[in-house]
Amino acid sequence: MKQVIQTLKKNEAERRIPVLRLEIDYELATLHEALSTKNPEQINRSKKKLERFRQEMLQLKG
Repeated sequence: MKQVIQTLKKNEAERRIPVLRLEIDYELATLHEALSTKNPEQINRSKKKLERFRQEMLQLKG
């Protein structure tokens, strides 16, 4: 049973990682735009999102 659960988690991670990378790329573009327009609220929102994405990526790869 443990092997089945591990396999399911691995499959879920393999599907989530490419989507997460796209979300990170989009948020980086959003952050770049916010930096260009000097929008501090959007800069903070983007940084927070990117930190959450980073944490999720570390969990998926770990």
